[in-house]
Amino acid sequence: MEEYLVINGKKRLSGEVNAQGAKNAAVAVISAAVLANDVCIIDNLPNIEDITSLIAAMNDLGVKCRFIDEHCLEIDPRNIKGHVATNPSVTKIRASYYLIGVLLGKFGKAEVALPGGCNFGNRPIDQHIKGFKTLGADVYVENGIVKAYADELKGCGVYLDVVSVGATINIMLAAAMAEGTTVIENAAKEPHVVDTANLLNMMGAKIKGAGTDVIRISGVKELKGVEYTIIPDQIEAGTYMIAAAATGGDVTVKNIIPKHMDPLSAKLYEMGCSIKTGDDYIRVVGPERLKATNIKTRAYPGFPTDLQPQMTALLSVAEGTSIITENIWESRFQYVDELKRLGCNITVEGKAAVVEGPVNLTGAESSATDLRAGASLIIAALAAEGRTMIDNVRFIDRGYEDIVGKLAALGADILRVDSKDRAGNIKFLRELG
Repeated sequence: MEEYLVINGKKRLSGEVNAQGAKNAAVAVISAAVLANDVCIIDNLPNIEDITSLIAAMNDLGVKCRFIDEHCLEIDPRNIKGHVATNPSVTKIRASYYLIGVLLGKFGKAEVALPGGCNFGNRPIDQHIKGFKTLGADVYVENGIVKAYADELKGCGVYLDVVSVGATINIMLAAAMAEGTTVIENAAKEPHVVDTANLLNMMGAKIKGAGTDVIRISGVKELKGVEYTIIPDQIEAGTYMIAAAATGGDVTVKNIIPKHMDPLSAKLYEMGCSIKTGDDYIRVVGPERLKATNIKTRAYPGFPTDLQPQMTALLSVAEGTSIITENIWESRFQYVDELKRLGCNITVEGKAAVVEGPVNLTGAESSATDLRAGASLIIAALAAEGRTMIDNVRFIDRGYEDIVGKLAALGADILRVDSKDRAGNIKFLRELG
């Protein structure tokens, strides 16, 4: 059943919001727990669709997953029944590719359906496959299934042609119990790479250098069950920081690691926002007038590509010309036409988007083309005059836990409805006078 978000904009956000556990860390950590010889308990999980899909895929493998509470999951891999993961849940999310590394590392063989997830350009897994082959596996794709087999995985040197978070983590997963030492060069440095390595080390792995561009993994014979808490989600936190700026609001995002937010905090400060940072929170106060700035997405610690669409919406209401250069994904700007429905003045030229502002945004019907594109539409709708209706809400659910409830608690006029007719008939209190 299609659902819709209805937003009545031009309302200043204020208050406090808690960040969820990191989506990108959670999918890797849950997968890594399958390598254990005993039960793992993973806490601070976000309650989102990607997690639900991954758990369904693991249950199909015979891994017992039981929620202790809404955000705490018990994972028991002791009765895992095979190395084949091809059910429909696997194809719903991008991160299902971690099951290749996990099953290859655990059994020396894996058959996993090609991953799904958001479609914003060519997102190959060639660097993953290169790593598995270098470790000694035969890998090929047949009828939409990645098949990997190895009599024995052996440590080696792997140089990634491009910095890839997924490939870095996947090679770590496969190499954790391989014979000898594996060295990953040009490795990704993202916080969720470090989080996955920290979990594996608690389980008994020997991994050094996570967070740098060279990671060394000395293989061990087995990994044990542990209890682990996932880091906060920097992208969700950043989305609420940007929402505060877009509405001239005053929002404190709590339960975060402020260092992870430095690239965004610096840009919001350039735009005129007041930024106050504590041990585990950031307070953002939006100015009366936002100033234009330029954005270039980079691998961590650069500006994250997953916050680029939200910033594009924000820059539409800033004074001046902004240039956004996307260096990670080739078709990340496909959401721009949807922002234009609300009045954004954006011109895409290859890898760059030129944003002219400020414009007076007005509510419109729009469609989320992917997860972060959906977040960008919400940002624009919050800043717009009048009502916006957003469909394809399922994309937003992939990465945001209760975004409607959290924004409503900050003062937004936002509702979720299950039909277009209902969306058109909603009356917010402000509209009733």
